Amino acid sequence: QVQLVESGGGLVQPGGSLRLSCAASGLISSRYNMRWYRQAPGKGRELVAAITSGGNNINYADSVKGRFTISRDNAKNRVYLQMNSLKPEDTAVYYCYAEDGRRFYWGQGTQVTVSS
Repeated sequence: QVQLVESGGGLVQPGGSLRLSCAASGLISSRYNMRWYRQAPGKGRELVAAITSGGNNINYADSVKGRFTISRDNAKNRVYLQMNSLKPEDTAVYYCYAEDGRRFYWGQGTQVTVSS
């Protein structure tokens, strides 16, 4: 049974930082491209960051470039999203996503709230 479990969300003040973690089980994460999406209230799901299986190709949404960093540790089957200089507009549920071109999986999401 494949599971993606996100953690690390919470309430943070504007300008603060959070580190999200996605723990994968039931699959060999090194074979999967990984992404972080987010969904704010009343809005569609947005791609935030993506990293290929080997970690050699990384992409970010324009809205988070220079502030967020995606990384992975294949030995631990984990993917991370370091979020710095957080803004109120970053408030959303953040989801982990894995795909290998044939199969795809979603995590259950973790809430990030940026507010003073």
